[in-house]
Amino acid sequence: MPISRPLLLAGLPVAAASLLAASLLAPSPAGAAERSVRIGYQKYGNFLLLKQHGGLDARLKPLGFTAAWAEFPSGPPILEAVRAGAIDVGQTGDAPPIFAQAGRTDLVYVAAEPPAPAGEAILVPKDSAIASLAGLKGKRVALNKGSNVHFLLVKALEKAGIAYGDITPVFLAPADARAAFERGAVDAWAIWDPYLAAAQAATGARTLATGEGLVGNIQFYLAAAGFAKAEPNVVAAIVDAVRDVDDWEAAHPDEAAAELAEAVRLPKSVVAVALARQAHGVAPLTPEVTAGQQAEADAFLQLRLIPKPLDVGAAVWKPGT
Repeated sequence: MPISRPLLLAGLPVAAASLLAASLLAPSPAGAAERSVRIGYQKYGNFLLLKQHGGLDARLKPLGFTAAWAEFPSGPPILEAVRAGAIDVGQTGDAPPIFAQAGRTDLVYVAAEPPAPAGEAILVPKDSAIASLAGLKGKRVALNKGSNVHFLLVKALEKAGIAYGDITPVFLAPADARAAFERGAVDAWAIWDPYLAAAQAATGARTLATGEGLVGNIQFYLAAAGFAKAEPNVVAAIVDAVRDVDDWEAAHPDEAAAELAEAVRLPKSVVAVALARQAHGVAPLTPEVTAGQQAEADAFLQLRLIPKPLDVGAAVWKPGT
């Protein structure tokens, strides 16, 4: 059986995945009637629904474009692929764009979803002796480096009065982190939905903290800055299509849960829990959202997790400029 493109990409290191995405999603040959806008997505969320519903090409066709999709396991490799020129548009949580911008990725924020703080959490095994965030001191915590839960961990430790250096972060992708969590190789796990809902259902894990009262957990839609400048109508069409599918999901949660459950190979009941913690309303970034991203970037700088100060506002898309 041939290996699918998504499986190929999901199983490779970041740099290799970016190079493979570039070869799989090469632009149409010169003289072709249509060009491809290359979109990086994860196996969950609005981009997955948009891909499955197939409505994007109808919006892109009058602009001379079609959509070419590439699946990635998380946000950081999506933005690494943007940096490498392998994709044009992607969706990630709040932390990956900060690390990417610090790494000189030329990107712009084009839209955001409302905060969904209950959609990420720090878990401990059901029989763990850790009873509160304070109990994380000296412990090993699994997380996906540079992902949305990285900031959750930072703020949770701050709330508990624990220095970031007083825990041992263990950087693992979600599947590897769950395996480490279940065999006791780590003491806690910071993770997002639907992996969060799946772990809660399957392992009975206890929740030390969600993002509520700590972080926003916002999903962002981003584009390569050069592409957004050259093709603003294409970017706007993608945002409009995402808004439509987000509205559909909000109005049809049961159908959306069934559709996503089949794609991610999780029980519908698990996906329904994750969707209930999701917010709806895709829109341009507000000053408040931009300020929140700036505060997150400043916090990462203070901890020396990024090497230089960032101006998040300078990376917010301003069509026509």
